[in-house]
Amino acid sequence: MSVRKLKPITPGQRFRVVNGFDAITTDKPEKSLLAPIKKSGGRNSQGKMTMRYKGGGHKKRYRVIDFKRNKEGVPATVASIEYDPNRTAFIALLNYQDGEKRYIIAPNGLQVGQNVVSGSGSAPEIGNALMLSDIPLGTIISCIELRPGQGAIMARSAGAFAQLMARDGKFATVKLPSGETRLILANCMATIGAVSNSDHQLIVSGKAGRKRWLGRRPRTRPVVMNPVDHPMGGGEGRASGGHPRNRNGVPAKGYRTRTKTKASNKYIVERRKK
Repeated sequence: MSVRKLKPITPGQRFRVVNGFDAITTDKPEKSLLAPIKKSGGRNSQGKMTMRYKGGGHKKRYRVIDFKRNKEGVPATVASIEYDPNRTAFIALLNYQDGEKRYIIAPNGLQVGQNVVSGSGSAPEIGNALMLSDIPLGTIISCIELRPGQGAIMARSAGAFAQLMARDGKFATVKLPSGETRLILANCMATIGAVSNSDHQLIVSGKAGRKRWLGRRPRTRPVVMNPVDHPMGGGEGRASGGHPRNRNGVPAKGYRTRTKTKASNKYIVERRKK
């Protein structure tokens, strides 16, 4: 994986840094694993805008990803590593020995032709999916379930990884990408290795139009709004805007919004750093 800095032959390319796409092996997705995506433009079923700054963007189709890895004991060969417009990570197409095809989130270092397998008894090698109870302590993992059978919901974005720290009874202690250390049931699944495309954080758009291609419309800063529109709006001249807060007046930057009586608080061993 690498990034390329473009020559400034146009204003939009002056500071642009793009992905090298070295790991990508094909530009044609598997047709049987595509699904349509309907755009909402930020509107709800009544046609009212409930999410601002959304709309437009390039037309794309959803790649159906296997987050559960529940095809246990059946070996699969990695057919290709592909780009997915719906996420920052790359995806891998698996051809199972029984003929089925599935997409998974591609871990860093996964190669075409490599064999992967999921379920108990699998070796703790890159791309394999095991229960936390079967993974050696200290292993780098990603695509972690929070409830058994739910499917991976944590450490799924480009370059993300967690670390299995300890096990005690039916719980495993995992250090998450945010820095939080948390107890997770040991019979939850996780994939060995960090998520691919770790250079995603180095990418520089270069121009506003690339945000429009991604379906993001121009965002108005709260400081330039009127008082009727935002708590930080108004004032004579260039007013600072006062204390940072959201549209509903809830303070931002340091104010804790997590419920003190939340049921899952008891599973958090160490909070993430501010």
